[in-house]
Amino acid sequence: MASAGHTVKGHCLCGAVAFSADVAKLEVDACHCSMCRRWAGGPFIALSCDGELRITGKDHLATYRSSEWGERSFCQTCGTSLFWHLVGTDHYALSANTLDDQSGLVLTSQIFIDEKPGFYEFANDTPKLTGVEVVAAFEASKGGES
Repeated sequence: MASAGHTVKGHCLCGAVAFSADVAKLEVDACHCSMCRRWAGGPFIALSCDGELRITGKDHLATYRSSEWGERSFCQTCGTSLFWHLVGTDHYALSANTLDDQSGLVLTSQIFIDEKPGFYEFANDTPKLTGVEVVAAFEASKGGES
């Protein structure tokens, strides 16, 4: 469970699915992997959540297992990309663009930087991790399971 910090709320475009979660920090990461870009229509900018994700409208929620370690959930009514989940853990990456209140969010890192296409560049000077570095961190967080 996340330490005391901030409660965030969000919802999909049509409002059929809503969520709330407690997060430790208002720091967001940008994922440039090809799957996230295809799923979200651009870099997936996400807020980390470790703990309970409270969801209403679960009957409108669809989940797609996109890799051996990750699954993506979206509203099956309007198609909004809502969150990514690290399978076997309580770690979620909540779409920052679905949050009701985006004030206070700060971009702190970029991941899968080696998959970022050359046609855009963020102005923020953040730490950048390659796909190999990110997958190694995922594996470490799951205790070496795959």
